[in-house]
Amino acid sequence: MARPLAHPRNRRLRALAVPLGLALTATTGFLGALPDAAGAAPQDSGPLLSYVVNTAPGHATVDKVEQAIVRAGGKVITAHERIGVIVAHSANPRFAATVRTVAGVQSAGATRTAPLKQSGTTDFGKPQRLTAAQLAAAERTARAKGEEPLEPLQWDIRAIKADRAAKVNPGSPKVTVAVIDTGVDDTHPDLKPNFSARQSANCVGGVPDTSPGAWRPYDPVGDAHGTHVAGTIAAARNGIGVTGVAPGVKVSAIKVSEPRTSFFYAESVVCAFVFAADHGVQVTNNSYYVDPWMFNCKDDADQAAIIDAVGRAAKYAQDKGVVNVAAAGNANSDLGADKLTDASSPNDSTPVSRALSPKTCWDVPTQLPGTVTVAATGSHGLKSGYSNYGLGQIDVAAPGGDTKQVPEPPAKNGNVLSTIPGGDWAFYAGTSMASPHVAGVAALLKSTHPKASAQEIQWLLKEQADNPGCPAGDATCTGTQQVNSHFGYGIVNALKAVE
Repeated sequence: MARPLAHPRNRRLRALAVPLGLALTATTGFLGALPDAAGAAPQDSGPLLSYVVNTAPGHATVDKVEQAIVRAGGKVITAHERIGVIVAHSANPRFAATVRTVAGVQSAGATRTAPLKQSGTTDFGKPQRLTAAQLAAAERTARAKGEEPLEPLQWDIRAIKADRAAKVNPGSPKVTVAVIDTGVDDTHPDLKPNFSARQSANCVGGVPDTSPGAWRPYDPVGDAHGTHVAGTIAAARNGIGVTGVAPGVKVSAIKVSEPRTSFFYAESVVCAFVFAADHGVQVTNNSYYVDPWMFNCKDDADQAAIIDAVGRAAKYAQDKGVVNVAAAGNANSDLGADKLTDASSPNDSTPVSRALSPKTCWDVPTQLPGTVTVAATGSHGLKSGYSNYGLGQIDVAAPGGDTKQVPEPPAKNGNVLSTIPGGDWAFYAGTSMASPHVAGVAALLKSTHPKASAQEIQWLLKEQADNPGCPAGDATCTGTQQVNSHFGYGIVNALKAVE
């Protein structure tokens, strides 16, 4: 998430920043400082890495494996006994190979290729906010229509009939969508009314921190992504700024991005899915891929362990009724192809070019079983030029923005306007922006059908979607009017969700 992108970080986050509303400067830096592995054996001579060790669930097995981890020169950071996932740190270069031989261990591997390092802080300027003239023009149009001040610029809300849906049912405050991302600025006036602090945490490193504000972005400029996503889902209809797809539901933040690098490592994502499930969340939005591999191949022991660990956590959430929604990615790649080339992984050290099959090498969590995979569309109802696609891979589509698809005035910008930290708003594009539209519609469905299971919500999303069919002459679009590689079952419809 081949199409040139402004910065690899944006690629990982499934979002493309746009100059009209905001010019973000990507941050760089290092990971949080961590202690040396407890009980480290004399052979410790490699970089300090983080690992996931996967076992049969249950205290007895996990306890025995934890003891073996210490003997192998590792330190246990946390253990999710109910799904059998242990997070450990070790500087022993033979740690994974040693632990894989332990009775009860089903898979084990490093979650990164670069060592854990101390963190630092550096600010890179401020975002370019909407001008007073832009605000005034939008507000004049909004007053005439009885809309939110910036709603005239939100072509995406009208495209999925979310403006009409809000008049029927804006969503229930008993439904919460967790934004698993870079953190959310809950002080934003468009988000504060609907923010759920009790369902929010900082999961960076694998252990949830629920102290007040721990879920907020490390850097309000460089880490604006999660706040933008949150606004698309549930910005309140409160006479301020924009509106969300489901302006009556709650939104929470589960921060998983490393400070200053915004890497999304497996141990943090595992923590996020488990936390969401255990805290009554109904929907999660996942506009990222798990670093450092864009695709995790099952024939690689480390990457297979990442698929295993995150897959267990995602299934744990699904089994507790959570609908997991994820962005398809921004590489304009066919996820249903026999072969793809990935030249960007591992992205935390030295990338190498490799040919792979997306059938055995998965984009995580996007291609995990049970996840709703979302492609992006522009204002003309066509697939966005950057969006990944694939027959049998895309479930549904939603507005993600495309500068080549220009909407009708007054919304002259073809990208998606939403909230950013500091009480501001900006335009972004990417499958990152498409996914929260679907998460918002899923929340409306859950509001309308509170007893529906996660699987039933997924069925309704697909059944109610509007499929424009393949564009004439576009060979990349295959399938039928009902299901095809560009739109899956179709573009989601918020109005149908509440009728």
